[in-house]
Amino acid sequence: MIQLITTILAITLRAGTSLVYATIGEIYTENSGILNLGVEGTMFLSAVSAFAVAYYSGNVWLGFLVAMLVGGVLGALHAFLSVTMRANQVVSGLSITLFGTGLASFLGQRLGPAENNFNLAGISGPRLTIQAIIGLNKIPVLGALFSQDLITYSTYLLIPIAWYYLYKTRNGLNLRAVGESPITAEAMGINVVKTRYLYTIIGGILIGLGGAHLTLSYTPGWTDNITGGRGWIVIALVIFAMWNPARAVLGAILFGGINAIQFRLQAVGATIPSSFLNMFPYLATILVLIIMTWWETLSKRLGAPAALSIPYMREDK
Repeated sequence: MIQLITTILAITLRAGTSLVYATIGEIYTENSGILNLGVEGTMFLSAVSAFAVAYYSGNVWLGFLVAMLVGGVLGALHAFLSVTMRANQVVSGLSITLFGTGLASFLGQRLGPAENNFNLAGISGPRLTIQAIIGLNKIPVLGALFSQDLITYSTYLLIPIAWYYLYKTRNGLNLRAVGESPITAEAMGINVVKTRYLYTIIGGILIGLGGAHLTLSYTPGWTDNITGGRGWIVIALVIFAMWNPARAVLGAILFGGINAIQFRLQAVGATIPSSFLNMFPYLATILVLIIMTWWETLSKRLGAPAALSIPYMREDK
């Protein structure tokens, strides 16, 4: 039983890594007042870009670097449309999702040797290996924390650093001020346009890193629709976390844990239909969101940035 729990925890952490990165990236973007619904497309395109580069170059880290670049470019595109062009942020984000998913599917069909093109149920390539910390990985249950890849290990630092930066530094205060009242922030000398551009791009980079982890570590390999709707789960987790990086890990663990459990059930030949097991993590996330939204509505402290999705330019004052 102890070994089973340890295994499930290890899979949970690995499954939640991509969600942690993407959710924290989206939290930073939304705290600047920009709503980015292009998470699914960004993760999908970053995932295929990372895998393609790693597959043909043999360098996993180059794949991660390219994924971050792709995420940053899509973030910059969304910032340009939302901040400079003042386009509807919902439409802009959905357009990026449609573009990213379509292009990723197209590029994914052409991965691998020429004779296998358009006939890929899934191909494998370089992967990020598990780096167990000898001694600590033998601890019952908690040993799962010390038998992960380097990107998962980095989340142990990312979460507290992201929280500290957002709530305990002047830059974090400026970021939240822009998301709450850009007019007031501008009056205080904060460059609202620069801030929104910066954190939308940073958010895109983190989302891209989360996408790369799917194809270079968690799966690893490439199959069409590898994100499986995780981008939409990220949008839900931001609300679940109430725009707080520290709470984001709870949602990621919830989703990752349910994923791990359903994989174990399938492995032992559970009689529950596999389609239901695959659907269960999403159902559970929706249920939690309903409960959280109901509770926070009653307590009147949901915590969304007041200026979220509202365009701003200086002449609006």
